Amino acid sequence: MTDVNQSSATREQLETMVAEADTGGRKATGFNKRLIVGIALAWALFQLWYASPLPYTFNFGVINDGKARIIHLTFAFLLVFTTFPAFKSSSRATIPIGDWIIALLSISATLYLLVFYDAIALRPGLPTTADIIISTIGVLCLLEAARRAVGPALAIIAGIMLLYIFTGPWLPGLLAHKGASLSRASSQMWLTSEGIFGVALGVSTSVVYLFVLFGALLERAGAGNYFIQMAFAMLGTYRGGPAKAAVAASGLTGMISGSSIANTVTTGTFTIPLMKRVGYSATKAGAIEAAAGVNGQIMPPVMGAAAFLIAEYVGITYAEVVKHAFLPAILTYGALFYIVDIEAAKMRLRGLPRASTAPAHHVLLRALMTVCGIIILSGLVYYGIGWTKTAFGDAATWVLGIVLIAVYLGLIRHKATHPDLPTDDLTKAIVKVPDFYATANTGLHYLLPVIVLIWCLMVEELSPGLSAFWGTALLIVVMLTQRPLLAFFRNEHEYVARLRDGFDDLIAAFQGASRNMTSVGIATASAGIIVGTVALTGVGLVMTEIVEAVSGGNLMIMLLMTAVICLILGMGMPTTASYVVVATLMAPVLVELAAQNDLAVPLVAVHMFVFYFGLMADVTPPVGLAAYAAAAISGADPVKTGVQAFRYEVRTALLPFIFIFNTQLLLIDIHSWAELVLVIASCTVAMGCFVAATQGWMLTKSRWYETVALFLICFTLFRPGFWVDRVFDPYVTRPAADLIKVANDVPLGSTIRFRVKSQTRAGDEVEKVVRLALREGATGPERLRAAGFGVMTMGDRTQIGAVRFGSQATQYGLATGDEVLAVLTPADRPSRFWLFIPALVVLAGVVVLQRRRQQLQPAVAG
Repeated sequence: MTDVNQSSATREQLETMVAEADTGGRKATGFNKRLIVGIALAWALFQLWYASPLPYTFNFGVINDGKARIIHLTFAFLLVFTTFPAFKSSSRATIPIGDWIIALLSISATLYLLVFYDAIALRPGLPTTADIIISTIGVLCLLEAARRAVGPALAIIAGIMLLYIFTGPWLPGLLAHKGASLSRASSQMWLTSEGIFGVALGVSTSVVYLFVLFGALLERAGAGNYFIQMAFAMLGTYRGGPAKAAVAASGLTGMISGSSIANTVTTGTFTIPLMKRVGYSATKAGAIEAAAGVNGQIMPPVMGAAAFLIAEYVGITYAEVVKHAFLPAILTYGALFYIVDIEAAKMRLRGLPRASTAPAHHVLLRALMTVCGIIILSGLVYYGIGWTKTAFGDAATWVLGIVLIAVYLGLIRHKATHPDLPTDDLTKAIVKVPDFYATANTGLHYLLPVIVLIWCLMVEELSPGLSAFWGTALLIVVMLTQRPLLAFFRNEHEYVARLRDGFDDLIAAFQGASRNMTSVGIATASAGIIVGTVALTGVGLVMTEIVEAVSGGNLMIMLLMTAVICLILGMGMPTTASYVVVATLMAPVLVELAAQNDLAVPLVAVHMFVFYFGLMADVTPPVGLAAYAAAAISGADPVKTGVQAFRYEVRTALLPFIFIFNTQLLLIDIHSWAELVLVIASCTVAMGCFVAATQGWMLTKSRWYETVALFLICFTLFRPGFWVDRVFDPYVTRPAADLIKVANDVPLGSTIRFRVKSQTRAGDEVEKVVRLALREGATGPERLRAAGFGVMTMGDRTQIGAVRFGSQATQYGLATGDEVLAVLTPADRPSRFWLFIPALVVLAGVVVLQRRRQQLQPAVAG
């Protein structure tokens, strides 16, 4: 009885923790509860309508982006003041009159923009007295909403930024600026799309909500439990099996989850008790789950919604972001998997027994047939769909829809022949690891909406919002029909009751998505204050000069400073807000200072760098919220859990430094399949060496010289060019006049590097190296114009001309009149991949030494 009560108490604590962080801690009753549910449902229906093609099909209810952002924030305001209490001591059951007043003021400020939308657009930069008053009310309400929904960190940062706007003339030294009037600040922050209603809120409106809704529907439909048990069935029998299952399950759920805390709690309630059962300490069990939960935010396709923001800020497609993020995400999860195995080996742990006792060769044969079947099926789907488009033309969509329905019905009928998965008290129900294939058969239909989503994104190349809409539409059909169809195929004849259950789940998922989106919507709007301040005051220049002065111009010190600043700024913020803040303040700093240090870094690498370190704050003591959530389940000390999780996350912190110097980790500048295979293989081995070195264990406990060797091997495999650069120059310097010729000769999709003499905003002359991707255009001039600038030749001088706003050139700080000093082309030198041979020879030597010592010890179980 005591265990039951303790488990119940823990579950209530977890629900409260997730609610306080993500959905609001208020549990209203009666009319207030119905009102909150109504607002949440209205928001979900609005977002579905806005994302769908229906308004354009019927030419009715078409909403432009500007108005959609206003409506989006209005719903967020309504929910934040009705579901997030003002203080910890505030009532959770009732909504005080003060909250109603603030809610009314906030939505009045947004609806004012909606009602007078056209009039405000006709007087840009000339706000009336009413405009200024409404703007002031709106911004103040937003600060209070951010304090409640996101935490004090973002509200304080945004408040300091607003204060900075008005106090500029009285600030000392670098911090001084001319300031702005209340009229100018109001126009910047509230009345235009350059502040609160800017890019971040736009992405939240058009993309993020639909993906959060997709994840909420998938979880409510039962896919979350299915993914967890699939991971456990696949890995539970190996040493440290439950911990390995935690890593795999977190990767699967993290792909669709928008919250580190929710991801940790979702999988942790199942995996942490199992980890403790097989021998992991409470601290290590919680730390493994916290690390795995946080890393879910770097796993494509959703990446905690940051993927869509990165695409907007960098100016590339969403598919490109996924491509760049894929290998680092796989590496960090594979490394955590290895860490778990090392911990199990140290403690000589065993996995749990398997329920089925099929011979090993039968298991291998079934696995081989499964892999072959997936490959064949993928080929049939890809080429089959291509064939239907050719054969049926415009009718192909209807044909494919019918095929999809037939496949869905077949999978549901197949599921009906298998027992349902357990949903309650999983850790007590599972004594033996279930058969993988029996488990897989219970939820194959959950993969259909995911396949539709990925197909629309990657193959059809639809917009992320429209892709999410089609995936969500199919998922809604699944939720409403899966129970009645199961009842039909099982001859249970409870169709109406099952349909009602599905409808209740659908409503609950709509409500959950809207409440999850409240903090995201408020966070992205609040981050717009920071974006607007940077644009209005030029504080980005101040950050650049401060970082440069403190670091003394040393690039590694700059990177470390940037990483620490990102960690601090990310503390206590959700992924989306954290990324927007650090990307706005620190990404331009890193780009500029790296260029001045002759390191031409792709923009996406810089944005991934700040994103990774902003996310690391979720496990960094003393604020790491994911560590607190994991500790609540494991019963360990949250600070100790956070420290241990941070030790595990060191491998994730390594990757940003690597892809700043070696962009091939992001699959950039890879020109052949052989090169791709070499990069993936070398990075995998390098990460394994890093984990073994930091854990002090590979096959057995490492000696100091083996650890040093492993670090050296890791560095060589990750950055082979470092050693080659010591002997051979990486680039040949060509005259500036060759810029157009080089742009014409390089393969489309490649990059071009050149050195320019430019001026900082302070008027100081600097030289820097710029690296631009040439993605389109048939000739050199066309490719350069597509990258955002033209070229002017004046005598023997080549200058930058006509820089296009918002282009790559602008993001790299190029300006009209900058002088091109030289063009840098790759030198003809020995391949850096030759360095892999000595590195692997040394690794083989370490393996031989450890293998000999291992054979002298008792065999490790498992």
